[in-house]
Amino acid sequence: MVSACLLGEACRYDGRSQRSERVLAALEGKAVVPICPEVASGLPIPRPPVDLRGGTGVDVWAGQARAVEREARTDRTEDFQRGARLALDAARRFDVTVALLKEKSPSCGSQRVYESGVLRSGEGITTALLRAEDITVVSDEEL
Repeated sequence: MVSACLLGEACRYDGRSQRSERVLAALEGKAVVPICPEVASGLPIPRPPVDLRGGTGVDVWAGQARAVEREARTDRTEDFQRGARLALDAARRFDVTVALLKEKSPSCGSQRVYESGVLRSGEGITTALLRAEDITVVSDEEL
């Protein structure tokens, strides 16, 4: 499974892609399941940027943190959790064992995420769910 933005899909919050030639080269010859949990959940492109508040993705699943739009402060936690569940459904359907996801994303970050506007150690909401289900998550920055 791979973050769709890394494959060149213009699905980021700002309407751009994060196409990565390094990622594309690493995936050559491999079966790929593209995913953007945020778009899968029904959020538009573009959409307001979202930060985690009160913790990381693990904390969101524990009910201790939220996913909130930076400017309007609209709570998007349910949207992000729905997207994560859809990613997990796809992973199960396609027997995914490894996910290569975009770092720093509130959904896909695996090492660092923005929490209340500050980049800190932690994982996003989708990454936390995939890891809880024993799917290995790797950051695009690890390649």
